[in-house]
Amino acid sequence: MNSNPANPVNPNGQGAAGEGVPAAGAAASPTFSPLYQQIKGLITQSLESGEWKPGEIIPSEVELAARFKVSQGTVRKAIDELAADNLLVRRQGKGTFVATHNEERAQFRFLRLLADDGAEHPHVSRLLECRRLRASAEIARQLDLKPADPVVLIKRLLQFDGEVTVLDEIWLPGAVFRGLTLERLSEYKGPLYAMFETEFGTRMIRATEKIRAVAADPAVADLLHVPAGFPLLSVERVSYTYGDRPVEVRRGWYVTTGYYYQNDLS
Repeated sequence: MNSNPANPVNPNGQGAAGEGVPAAGAAASPTFSPLYQQIKGLITQSLESGEWKPGEIIPSEVELAARFKVSQGTVRKAIDELAADNLLVRRQGKGTFVATHNEERAQFRFLRLLADDGAEHPHVSRLLECRRLRASAEIARQLDLKPADPVVLIKRLLQFDGEVTVLDEIWLPGAVFRGLTLERLSEYKGPLYAMFETEFGTRMIRATEKIRAVAADPAVADLLHVPAGFPLLSVERVSYTYGDRPVEVRRGWYVTTGYYYQNDLS
């Protein structure tokens, strides 16, 4: 794939000046990427580099087609996939925008706890701590760090309708989140992922989760105001940014009395 957005791609998947053609004697790549996938990759590179910031409008399909020397239909197909991946947002009559965690619709994308009536109830976050420490072997493995590399640990409670419902432990790579403190977290008014995006340039793109039923140990039970041994839902998440790079490990304990955890499968 042509990796430089400044160099157009022709319908054969090569640069306009013949880039992408193997040098004499070099073996040709056995893989083939459809042209719209190449354009999708080039647009993603522009998103990752910050050419278009979260919440900003991107160039029109016509402008992008001219930039990459491809048809408008090819650009449209690439944008359709990026919208399906929640990297871009189409707005009828306005254009296509870079997705942002500041949007109301995005705030429940990663928090899948719904009330039994199916409504998305607003929640209040109460921070317990934020400190820097050395990564354990397990956290280092999940974040693709070296053991004892610096990490940031955040602990917080989420209250729904005034009831403590979720306890979160959040582990972040220290090198990416330099300067993150409890005071800074407390002063920020908005979703946690929106803060990571706007102040640390780290956007959560996707996540994998492991979910199991557990009995509350005494320390967790005390924070969630339930008896020791109370049934909880345990959710362990690894979140990834561009380039499929892990940037968050989150361990959550959920009180599901009156709530359920919903995932949409496709």
